[in-house]
Amino acid sequence: MTYQGVLTKMETEFADPIQYYLVFENDFININQLLDKRIEIEFVGYQCLNCGLNKPIYRQGFCKSCFYDIPQAADWIMRPELSTAHLDKEDRDLEYEKKVQLQPHIVYLANSSNVKVGVTRKSQVPTRWIDQGAHEAIEIVEVPNRYLAGITEVALKNHVSDKTNWRSMLKNDIQDENLVEWRERLKSYIPKEAIDYYIANNTETNLSFPVEKYPEKPKSLNIVKTKTYTGKLVGIKGQYLIFEDETVFNIRSNEGLVVVIKIL
Repeated sequence: MTYQGVLTKMETEFADPIQYYLVFENDFININQLLDKRIEIEFVGYQCLNCGLNKPIYRQGFCKSCFYDIPQAADWIMRPELSTAHLDKEDRDLEYEKKVQLQPHIVYLANSSNVKVGVTRKSQVPTRWIDQGAHEAIEIVEVPNRYLAGITEVALKNHVSDKTNWRSMLKNDIQDENLVEWRERLKSYIPKEAIDYYIANNTETNLSFPVEKYPEKPKSLNIVKTKTYTGKLVGIKGQYLIFEDETVFNIRSNEGLVVVIKIL
């Protein structure tokens, strides 16, 4: 079987284990069904996720000119505390910013390589946790806009990490934590603007990933540099494909690449 298309982050289904789908324009692959199979990945070009042109991808699946122009790549995406739609103040496109920023957001704790704090739209739970490779997660606050979530995250990351160690996550070098205790411990650091939105009575969510063998020394595949790669798929975690030779391929960080995938 041969598939060709533009890489975008894998679609996921919350199940035991998580189900993964690679979606192309005219086809899709249930990646779970490829476990124990040999796969060839070939890089053939670029296709910016915004303009669609064959231009080198700069960041987040966009070419450089689009990245610095479109609202989907503005600074408030990565730094929610910079959101201004609640003030009726435009950054790049107020209509888009209102649509995304002025909806319920969750500040959460997730444990993928360590306990970290993060922000996501409520509609993205548990997708966001799956994408990070978290094996357990819990909501802390649910606020009505992105700005409040952002300032809460900024306050909490003085006391808990906001980064995931991708190598530890892929090696499954993790410890179970009591996230309810973590949440209660961090409550006193929530800004006064957001404390009324604190969630007091929920329990943590556990996630299970389809991995048959974890790599001891994961090495990241640069498909643009190598052009082609062939390996036996032994796991999927976060947005990574894990191969038997300990090569790992981050689908999310390769969005916008046009590839041919062959099932051998």
